[in-house]
Amino acid sequence: MSRIGKAPITVPSGVDVTIADRTVTVKGPGGTLSRVIPGAISVRQDDGTIVVERPDDARQNRSLHGLTRTLVNNMVLGVTTGFTKELEIVGVGYRAEAQGPASLRLALGYSHPIVVDAPEGVTFEVPQATRILVKGIDKEKVGQVAADIRSLRKPEPYKGKGVRYVGERILRKAGKAGKK
Repeated sequence: MSRIGKAPITVPSGVDVTIADRTVTVKGPGGTLSRVIPGAISVRQDDGTIVVERPDDARQNRSLHGLTRTLVNNMVLGVTTGFTKELEIVGVGYRAEAQGPASLRLALGYSHPIVVDAPEGVTFEVPQATRILVKGIDKEKVGQVAADIRSLRKPEPYKGKGVRYVGERILRKAGKAGKK
């Protein structure tokens, strides 16, 4: 039995969960999220908790059990507290500036600045010229937008310049050993 899948999800006050057919909709102070439940997994609501169950121990159902529970839990967490990914920019002249909450202008060493527009439900904050906060209620969108920004200039292994997640360790290489 999946240890993650069998754990019930507690629904905090102020959050409304609606289960209709194969769709789970979560409304809260942060917004509204909706998701279609995959496979034969069933979701039911008991007073104050959500329980995710699987019909049998088939391989497909076992693999979807914990996944579905985590996805629904992330929806509940997203509408209550939201999610944040923090990126840092390393390099001389590399910087970011916010152009409103939904647009970001990046100077990453190319001959032109790069403008990144946020999809709906995601916002940017730039507390410093070398820090970017990607915020939103949908964990998948926040993670994907952060990964897209990071892919614009991945950290290189020699000097470590580029865009990285805060706390990410970059394996450094020793460069060429010059002539003596």
